[in-house]
Amino acid sequence: MSAFGEIARNGIWKQNTSLVQLLGLCPLLAVSTSFVNGVSLAIATIFVMALASGVVASVRNLIPHEIRIPIFILIIASLVTMVDLAMNAWLHELYLVLGIFIPLIVVNCIVLARVEAFAAKNAPLAAAWDGAMMGVGMVVAIAVLGAVRELVGTGALFGGIDMIIPGSHPLQVLPQDYPGFLVAILPPGAFIVLGLLIASRNWLDARSLARPPRQARMAPAQA
Repeated sequence: MSAFGEIARNGIWKQNTSLVQLLGLCPLLAVSTSFVNGVSLAIATIFVMALASGVVASVRNLIPHEIRIPIFILIIASLVTMVDLAMNAWLHELYLVLGIFIPLIVVNCIVLARVEAFAAKNAPLAAAWDGAMMGVGMVVAIAVLGAVRELVGTGALFGGIDMIIPGSHPLQVLPQDYPGFLVAILPPGAFIVLGLLIASRNWLDARSLARPPRQARMAPAQA
């Protein structure tokens, strides 16, 4: 269980694909104009990463080393096709909004990187858990990024939620007469907010490292 906990910490915080490794920035920046759009694409990516990692780990000993990358891409592409068709059938409006970024999960370097770096060297359960946790790390980053951009840009949250839950409405957080800040939902806003998120994470890490160990803090009290 401690090994699975460490995998979770790596995926969500220590090796966060969006804030530390800076992988897959194209969909991260392009789709995070709203909370709903960003989280929807990230959840689809979790599904692909977890299953692709589990499948690759299961057949890794049967794949010749020389052709492993084409085989990995074929497995990923098959899963992405399933996601693409499912969203087109059941979430058609959201499918149209996300557009080309769903098929582009095939070449998202987050997915291929984890399959090559972890799944090809570990057991299926651990590999699937690693893929899922790396995806959760992406969800956390893109959710915060999309929420901040949407809130600053429009004054509301959960725009487009009716595409997933019919009859639902966005949450108006700021006053109705809020004029909006257009830059936040344009490409420059994506880079600015992402930079602030990376800086905030680095600051929290530096602050944590600057703290004395727990044992050192408790020693004076015990004395």
